[in-house]
Amino acid sequence: MKPHGVLETCVYATDLQAAERFYSEVLCLEVLAREPGRHVFFRCGHGVFLVFNPDHTESTDGDVAAHGARGAVHVAFAVSETELPGWREQLATHAVAIEMEVAWPRGGHSIYFRDPAANCIELATPRLWGLAEESARF
Repeated sequence: MKPHGVLETCVYATDLQAAERFYSEVLCLEVLAREPGRHVFFRCGHGVFLVFNPDHTESTDGDVAAHGARGAVHVAFAVSETELPGWREQLATHAVAIEMEVAWPRGGHSIYFRDPAANCIELATPRLWGLAEESARF
């Protein structure tokens, strides 16, 4: 047996309102659930993207194991090769600075930028990992 994929992943931010605006307006993710001051969850393909406030999730509340980290973390979202120009435009429209772009030697491209909490966000094409382009539509 082995896992079928990543069901959820998360980043951390103390300003959840800024995080919600960023992920819903810039990355166009649909808000799935929110608890003010604690978390905001988004639908992303067949999985879920979580943003936790570490000030309120460092210890267990009895229902869930503790979630908490300090400092910037990294997450990569799958996008198709043909969407990259549109993503560059979307980021520019929202005044999000692109830190770096990489055309990987074995194929695939990445665009790196930061969210309001300074987390490193990447838009990457599946060929980066030798996956088929259809993998961008998880």
